[in-house]
Amino acid sequence: MVAGEIEKLFTRGDGRFLCARWGRPIVPVVFGVEEATLAVVKGAIEAMVALAGHQMAETDPELGANLMVFFFRDWAELPQVPNLDRLIPDLGPLCDRLSTQGANQYRAFRFDPEGGIRAAFVFLRMDEHLAAMPAEALALAQAAEAMLTWGEGAFAALSPLAEVEGKIILRPEIAALIRAAYDPVLPVMAQDGSHALRLAARAGG
Repeated sequence: MVAGEIEKLFTRGDGRFLCARWGRPIVPVVFGVEEATLAVVKGAIEAMVALAGHQMAETDPELGANLMVFFFRDWAELPQVPNLDRLIPDLGPLCDRLSTQGANQYRAFRFDPEGGIRAAFVFLRMDEHLAAMPAEALALAQAAEAMLTWGEGAFAALSPLAEVEGKIILRPEIAALIRAAYDPVLPVMAQDGSHALRLAARAGG
């Protein structure tokens, strides 16, 4: 991928560039799925962390778990989750807005003082589209999207996944980009679009 393509992937709707990676080990917890799906989701996260050369841990000293993934059927369910409104400000109005928009997913990040990702909250409303996806594909896509602060429309036109000989894989250029972003030489967070040039150089763009 060339720098211009990479820059678009990390550009917000308001035109701001933001590329941040996790600044601490990832501790995932998954709600709303059966044991078999839970293993698939956690396996996808483990694979993505290994790809990035990052770390996982048993517990986060500040939050316990810092990557929280919620599966549910209706946005109205979320405000009923105990204490979730303490983690997600204005949870009720947010869910009302997402319901009105017909959204089936939403991600929220929290950041360390250095700008690295401190926590991520992934909300997946299992509508017909998401329910039709194989569990492995859904888990892999969500794990990839939780590793970096992609722009809202980064994968609107093209999935981060590809199918090769009947197997669902992460697109090689996206895998290379995630590895590049976790290069310890690079800053944990960048807000200047020129950062895309450094990512492109390391990702083979």
